Amino acid sequence: MKSKHKILIAGGDMRQIYCASRLSSGYIAGIIGFDEELIPSVNSFISSAEGTPFDCAVLPVLPLDEAGMISTPCFRGSISAEDIKNLLKPDSIIFAGRIDEKLREAFEGYQLCDYMESEALNLKNAVPTAEGAVQIALDELPVTLSGLRVLIVGMGRIGRALAEILKGFGSDVTAAVRSARGTANSRIHGIKSVCTDKMDGNYDLVFNTAPHIIFDRELLGRFGEKTLFIDLASKPGGIDFDAAAELGIKAIWALGLPGKTAPVTSGEIIAETVIDIITEMEEAYG
Repeated sequence: MKSKHKILIAGGDMRQIYCASRLSSGYIAGIIGFDEELIPSVNSFISSAEGTPFDCAVLPVLPLDEAGMISTPCFRGSISAEDIKNLLKPDSIIFAGRIDEKLREAFEGYQLCDYMESEALNLKNAVPTAEGAVQIALDELPVTLSGLRVLIVGMGRIGRALAEILKGFGSDVTAAVRSARGTANSRIHGIKSVCTDKMDGNYDLVFNTAPHIIFDRELLGRFGEKTLFIDLASKPGGIDFDAAAELGIKAIWALGLPGKTAPVTSGEIIAETVIDIITEMEEAYG
C-alpha cells in the first residue's frame, strides 16, 4: 500500500488555507506562511517540522513577491525559497500558479508544475471570477444592473460566464469581439456583439478580459467619466490606467479574483487540480 503524500502549503492568501483544508482530507498536509490566528483552530494540519520531509509543496498564484521571497500577504514574517527547500525531499514536486523564470531559478533541480495551466481549473474559476467582478460593479455603481448597458471585451471562459450572470440581472449586454468565433459565441449566449475596432462609448459599464491593451487614450476618450471600467485581465491588463485617471474615468484593475471574493471555492479548486495532477502522475508512473 502506497504511503500518503506529505504536502506543504506555503504562503499565499486565504484561498491557500482552504486549499490546505481540502488536501488534508486525503493527504498529510502542513502549512506555513500564515499568522496563527488565521489558521482554523479545528484542523488536521501537521507541524512543518514534524517527521520526514515533505514530498510536495503548493505555492500561491504569483508565488514570489518583488523581493524574490515567497508571497505571504497573510503573514507578518517572511519565507524564502531556501526555507521551503529545507522542508522538502530533493525529488519533491513544486506546484505553483503562473511559474516564471525567477521561480525556476529559485527551485532549480526540482520538478515544477503550474496548476494555473489546467484547463479544468480555469473553467471552474470562470464563474467565481465573474461573480466577483459583478460584485465589484454592484458596490461601485449607484444604479441597478437591470437595464444597464454593459460591454464585455472578450468571449472566453470569463466573458461567457459574465454574459450569463448579467443576463440574469436584466442587463443590456454586448460583447466586443475580434473574430467570427467571438460573434458566434455571443450569439450562442443570446447577446449582441460589436467588432472591437467599431466600439463607441455608449456603455455604462465595461468589463475587460483581454490581457493586452485595448483601451488606449483614444478609445477611452470615446467613453468619458460616465462609464465604469473593470479590468479582469492579468498583467499588463487591457486598460491604460494612467490615461483613464487623466480623463477622469474610474477604472478598477480587479486582480486576484476569485481569491478575494470566493476564497473557499477558489482554494478548493486549486486543491482539486493538485489532486488530479498527482493522480495522473501516479497512474502514469505507477
